Amino acid sequence: MPSNISSFHRRHMLRAGGAGMLGLTLPKLLQADEQQGQGRTPGRAKSVIFLFQWGGPSHVDTFDMKPEAPDGYRSLYRTVSTSVPGMHVCEHLPETAKVMHRFAQLRTVHHTMNNHNSAGYTALTGVEPLVDDQRLRESLDLFPGYGSVVDAVAPGVSGMPTCVSYPYQIADGSVTPGQRASFLGKQHDPLFFKDDPNDRDFRLSQLSLPADISLDRLGSRRGLQQIINQQSRELDASSAARGLNAYYDRALEMLNSNRVREAFDLSSEPEMLREAYGRTTYGQSCLLARRLVEHGVKFVTVYFAPSIGGRSRTDGGWDTHGFDNTRMYEILPEWHLPVTDHTLPVLINDLSERGLLDETLVIWMGEFGRTPKINANISRDHWPKCYTVLMAGGGVQGGAVYGASDKYGAVPDRDPVTTGDLAATMYYAMGIDHNIELRDNLNRPLPIARGRAVTEIFS
Repeated sequence: MPSNISSFHRRHMLRAGGAGMLGLTLPKLLQADEQQGQGRTPGRAKSVIFLFQWGGPSHVDTFDMKPEAPDGYRSLYRTVSTSVPGMHVCEHLPETAKVMHRFAQLRTVHHTMNNHNSAGYTALTGVEPLVDDQRLRESLDLFPGYGSVVDAVAPGVSGMPTCVSYPYQIADGSVTPGQRASFLGKQHDPLFFKDDPNDRDFRLSQLSLPADISLDRLGSRRGLQQIINQQSRELDASSAARGLNAYYDRALEMLNSNRVREAFDLSSEPEMLREAYGRTTYGQSCLLARRLVEHGVKFVTVYFAPSIGGRSRTDGGWDTHGFDNTRMYEILPEWHLPVTDHTLPVLINDLSERGLLDETLVIWMGEFGRTPKINANISRDHWPKCYTVLMAGGGVQGGAVYGASDKYGAVPDRDPVTTGDLAATMYYAMGIDHNIELRDNLNRPLPIARGRAVTEIFS
């Protein structure tokens, strides 16, 4: 067992990799063939469920708690034992504790972006912007999101969209970049919708035609364009965007697809299972994610909340500085932690029971963690210098802990992981060579991930 990984399950670990077969130059194809010929094993993950915790969860109050830290640093929550001997998590995650043998933890993820929008972009792409600016906005100069990259280099062939994101478009002031395809063109945008999966009459509005419009009337591209522009303004169907024709063609294909409609039909799920996931937007979104990967979607992004939040006890994200007497230690046990604990273990167990977990990589992460030192509001502030990311399924070694933070949870003590490393690890799990190059709007070659895959966490 390598010295740089702690694991509570002793297994032989394979270093594996593979190459996506689309979006490659001839030299890259030859290189990929050569690597395969040398016995490199592609990843097991056919799909990814990316659970993005907008606002930044506190790593030292959830999964990397420091019970021996001094007052002012130590969490005000207690720890509880998990399904992995010797491992502990927050007392408010008792159900999640029971499935920690399914997860690997990367405890030293770090970057340099302290503002939500720039940190969010970094977490959603694996690439840091040139400046840490809260006003960072979508631009063709910025990198595309993970799902769009997958659609460009290894698109699905199931008749389903390659990537889907919902039920929010996240923002903090301006819309957070990294949620779309950027310079890859609109044809690689995720299928995005804001319909609430928890609504009793949930249906995907983009796939619903007005009563007086038949599919036959959509034979012309102009007819489809009018429908899409009327019903799907949130998809930003701009005539100036590259790939618009392919975008409309894809929309028409989905309107015609019974398979797509079936994948989004949550009403076909047993009521007991829907209740198990929790009758919240997030809970039903996670259930929908399972349905989508089951039907062949390769990359599903579920956003925990549309805003960074932090003051509400009933909704919003994880930005818990502590304002207006809304202290972090009071609101997290009322909203964020119970919703997480009600949903995450159910998703993992549901995937496992259906035989999908081994081929589905589940990632749980925010844009950063929280300060090790508790602030004057009895809360914690932004902290990108070290935080924890969870991964399960897709060949990940359950119970593994990669890297270690210092005694405060402030900085990596050993084996630091960049967001570029994290991106490379995710692509590795999918059997995609992270050295594949994309061409940006200036025709510059850019690798899809700037880092190395943390192969040590794979079994």
